[in-house]
Amino acid sequence: MTRNAQSEGFVDRLYQQLKSMAVRFELKPDERINESELATKLKASRTPIREALNRLVAEGLLTFQPRKGFFCRPLQPKIIFDLYESRLAVERATVSLACARGETDEIEALRATLESVRPGKAQHDVEDLVQFDESFHRGIARLTGNDELVRILESIQERIRFVRWIDMEDRRQTTFGEHMEIVGAIHERNEKKALTLIAGHVERRAEQITAVVREGYSRIYIPKRSA
Repeated sequence: MTRNAQSEGFVDRLYQQLKSMAVRFELKPDERINESELATKLKASRTPIREALNRLVAEGLLTFQPRKGFFCRPLQPKIIFDLYESRLAVERATVSLACARGETDEIEALRATLESVRPGKAQHDVEDLVQFDESFHRGIARLTGNDELVRILESIQERIRFVRWIDMEDRRQTTFGEHMEIVGAIHERNEKKALTLIAGHVERRAEQITAVVREGYSRIYIPKRSA
């Protein structure tokens, strides 16, 4: 392996570590990132650290202010609401195209994958449930054959994942059934029904998002609350 390839691989590993920290808000909202501390913690020099941080800025997981440095993204209801609104627009587009373009065998494969995680077959924690949920929605996007829609959806998923973990705790009993209804409507090529179902499944009111963000702050700053 060449030195350049080794260097790129190291930056990729740093990027994945920092991305996980940013998604989970282990880097506190609006907090300035201390590059020296990160370099020490991750046993890396500041140059590859900065390369990884810049990639996260491009993905909207961090922000950069000239002459001030890198900051963790804010956790604000307006920002989360905008992301949910964007997600709904993307999901409506993917559902419409999936009804028109999805191959029947691919739709049936998506339903079979969904069946494999049916509640009751195993006890899953919230992070697993969010992962299953994201995978299902990416599966619908892939039915469209449009790689850009998949990429856009993945980007939004990453930026709302933290609040989805909180949101899912109240929805674990209903999510699977909603997924089955959605994939059933796509299989029937019933676009109108599928659009109605996806809107009910994805859309969140401003007050719901505000409550989840408030809970998110309590978990970030008081991570070991007593029951």
